[in-house]
Parts: sequence; C-alpha cells; structure tokens
Amino acid sequence: MPVPDKQERRDFIKKSAGLAGVAVMPQIPVSTDDPEWRNRQPGMAYRRLGRTNYMVSEIVCGGNTIDPGHNRHVALAVEMGLNYFDTSPHYGGFEGVRGGSERGFGALLQGSANREKIFVNTKVSALDRNRGRRMTEIYDAMTHTQQQEFDKAVEKRIRDGNVTDLDYMVYYKGGGFQMHELRQSYLGDELEKWFPDQINRRQLYYDTIITSVEESLQRIGTDYLDLLTCPHGANSPNEIQMPEIFEAFERLHKAGKVRHLSCSAHSDPAGILLAAAQTGQFSAMMPAFNYINAHYFTEALAAAKKADMGIIAMKVARAFDVLSYGSTSPMSFKYQELHKEIPGDMKTPMKAYLWVLQQPGITAVNSDMLSEGHVRENLSLAGRKVVLQNQKPGR
Repeated sequence: MPVPDKQERRDFIKKSAGLAGVAVMPQIPVSTDDPEWRNRQPGMAYRRLGRTNYMVSEIVCGGNTIDPGHNRHVALAVEMGLNYFDTSPHYGGFEGVRGGSERGFGALLQGSANREKIFVNTKVSALDRNRGRRMTEIYDAMTHTQQQEFDKAVEKRIRDGNVTDLDYMVYYKGGGFQMHELRQSYLGDELEKWFPDQINRRQLYYDTIITSVEESLQRIGTDYLDLLTCPHGANSPNEIQMPEIFEAFERLHKAGKVRHLSCSAHSDPAGILLAAAQTGQFSAMMPAFNYINAHYFTEALAAAKKADMGIIAMKVARAFDVLSYGSTSPMSFKYQELHKEIPGDMKTPMKAYLWVLQQPGITAVNSDMLSEGHVRENLSLAGRKVVLQNQKPGR
C-alpha cells in the first residue's frame, strides 16, 4: 500500500479537488437578486451573507446552550435586531438531550410571522459520526500489519500538512479530541480510496443527510431551512467534496426544504474554506476564525470572496478561553496583544468579537449567549468601528 507523496497543505487541497469519484457539479451562480432583509431594527448592523443575499445581523446566536427551558434571552436578542439562529441536532443545551437546541429555537419561531423574522441554519451532525463508525469497523477488521501501514500514512499526512500548529488548531475542543477527529477523518480518506467496495456511500452519506434534515425540520417546527451546514465540523477537504452532499442538497433544494448550502470547520479551517470555495457549491461557511489564527486565512478569504461566499466566524472568543492566558501557555502573549489592539476596559470576549468584525471578508460572528447580560453586551458591538493598533496579529 503506497503512502501519499509529501506535499504542503495548499498543494494537497488544490490537487484533492480533482480526486476521482468527486462529482463535477455545476457551480451555483452569484445571485443578482435584491438583498433579503429580516427583522431589520434600528441599533443593529447587518451585512450581506455572500451569494445567499441574506442581510444577516453582525452578531448571530449560537445554539449550543439553547433549549426549551433556556431561550427567553434569545427573544430579547430578536427584539434588538438579531435575525440568525445557528443550531444543530447534536446540541442539547442545558437539558443535555440531543435536539434540545433545535426545539429551543423552534419554540421561538412558532407562527409564520416569527419564522419570517429569522434566518435558520442547522447542521448534519451525524455525517462524520456515521462515517467514523464505518471506517472504524473496516480498520478493526484488518491485520495489525495493515493497520500499521494506514497509521503511518495518516501520521505522515498530518505531519506534512502543517495543520497542527498551536496558533492554527487552537484546540477549542481539547487537543486530544481534535487530534482524534483529524486522524479519524484522514483515516477515512485513505480507507475510502483503498476499500470503496466496503462502503455503501448512498446509505452512509446521502441517506444520512436526507434523514437528518427531515428530523431537524420536525424538531424546529418549520418546513424549510435558510441554510444547511453539511458537513458539520469538516476536518479534511475530501469530506466537503463528497458528491452525495451535493446530490442530497439538490434534492432538498428542489423540494423547497433547504435554500442554501454551508459547511463548518474547527480543524484546518483555512484549508477547508479554500477547498469549499473551489467546489463552487457552498454559499457560506462557518470556520473557526479569530485573533489567534487569522493570519492563516489570507488565501482562503480571497478564494471565498471570489466565490461570493459569506463567512460567519465561530470560536472567536473561545480561543482565549482555551489558551489559559495568565498561565504558562505559550500563546498567552496573544491575550496581551489583543488588549493592545483594542485598548480600554471592555471584556476580552467582546474585544475578540469586535476585532474579528473589523476584518475584511467576515459577515458576522457566532456568539453563544447565556443570559440577558450577554445579549446586551454582545449586541452592543454591532456597527462599532475601531482603529486597530496592529492590523496583522503577531505569530
């Protein structure tokens, strides 16, 4: 079994766009329609989300902490002009039950008038989990010698791809977990290449997407999604080039159930954004983008602009939580840098959001808001402009 040739991450991404088995889909044309406004309120600032033409509030509401018993503060955010909910069937909120976030947001959308105030995005969280389980089954059935060969190929790709630098990966989920996800994705890429006859792609990918969307629509209590994020948390360019994703989206789009396609990435977010832009299929993306890793995105943001993709940045404030600033973290100097960039007594998370909103190519920031206080603080940033002391964060 050969090991992939050594190559830099950018070269791999560009070459992988032509992988055998990737369907050649027609590119989605840039929209020429008038901007679509929802819940336009004074005091809120809005930006165009790429070719969706949605005018999205600069601060959007992340759903990881939302559930039916914890959503009243989101109603306040809507009153203040927020118009975008980001959720997932995987998010359980404080109740800890999967699907809780979708039900929590759904409760706020009851009635056609409420639904038409909000752009709703949910995700296909089961795709990578189903893929990972099947790949583990194939891997476990191998001999130890075969497993070692595949392990070597995966580790070489990680090493040559330059994706694990601390100031790029940032390790929002914890280093061990993110590295596990990365290895699992790369292993899946290798196994799909060598054992295609052992993978029922229609069932594993296409059917998973269709089922996930149908179930999400029921939980949210709506008959359509403004945006579908699939994959949810891609780790590999191969994962966003699956022809089954585009085929499932086409079916859902024709049925009026999904309007636009998006994807997201925590690990190698710039590489995934670049690859997504090159497919021509994604109208938007939610990458982990923040003060810590922004200098990796120059090429990817240029490609996204050319493809007219909207960018909603996530893990904007979380980056500073996981760095353990004030301790012995090798990245602790970033905390001091940010406060020099934006002087004053503003809280660190607010400065993190404000810095990202000053960056070209960014439509909005995703914010998990736990309380009315968070809502008022974070939404106060909309429309604010600051003169940054250093446009290029240190490496």
